[in-house]
Amino acid sequence: MSDDDQTAEPRPRPRPEPRAAAGGTPAGPLPEEIRFFGTTWVDHSGRYALRRAGLAAGALVAAAAGCFVLRFAYQGLEVAEVGGFVNLLVVVMFAICSAIAFRKTWEGFVRRPDDPGREDSLRSLKMIGFIGSLLAYFFRCLVEAPGEQLRRAEYETARARYEKRRGSRAGNPAARKKPRRR
Repeated sequence: MSDDDQTAEPRPRPRPEPRAAAGGTPAGPLPEEIRFFGTTWVDHSGRYALRRAGLAAGALVAAAAGCFVLRFAYQGLEVAEVGGFVNLLVVVMFAICSAIAFRKTWEGFVRRPDDPGREDSLRSLKMIGFIGSLLAYFFRCLVEAPGEQLRRAEYETARARYEKRRGSRAGNPAARKKPRRR
């Protein structure tokens, strides 16, 4: 180091953007991640449309494969000659479970469950009706990322609340001018 470098005034540090916190992360609420999409659903970046198409195709292929496996299971029941009543009972059970799983999965994309404990108790029913859940994913991916509508509404509400709180502040009270006394 030369003598000139030691006597030079230090350079001022660049000030962070007003919306950025000290760590470089944006101030305020952060968007919630969606499985397979991360936070790209906020601005539809990062091959968002391609991911949606891929997830829709994957869900449809998985549903078709599930139907294929269930067909083998039904044929196994026919080979075992368990009777028409049991065959009908199995078909009706899978149909009802798939319909309930479709409805519950679809509702999960639109709103948070009122009773999370009840949703946990329906987990086994959703597993039996997995074809309905996969079809709900398929149809929802044709419109948006599954759960995007719900998370967008929550994120925009949180941002508006944050901006309202931030706007109502008066700033640093120590930097205010004190009124003059007469």
